[in-house]
Amino acid sequence: MFKKSIATFAMIASIAAATSLALPSNQAEAAGGRNAAFAVGAITGLTFGAIAASAHHGRHYAPRRSAHRHYGRPAPWTRAWYRYCGARYRSFDPHTGYYVTYSGRHRFCR
Repeated sequence: MFKKSIATFAMIASIAAATSLALPSNQAEAAGGRNAAFAVGAITGLTFGAIAASAHHGRHYAPRRSAHRHYGRPAPWTRAWYRYCGARYRSFDPHTGYYVTYSGRHRFCR
């Protein structure tokens, strides 16, 4: 919003300078008045244009980290543990917490 107001102000200043150049006046004032108005308008426009161009174009926010991120295996007897073991082992028994290996042994899911 601040950037738009600066750009608008610079545009108004340059229009005012251009308008003052087009106004009729006598020869004595024309040389000094028009040149001064043009200089003021040009300096104002360039200054505010430079400020608007150098303004920060956006903010960088760090990505949010999920509170439910698990590295490795979840703790036993939690919902995440039931999901993990059920997805990993087809023979997983949720009542006992054991699964059957290919050799026929029962192992606790960790």
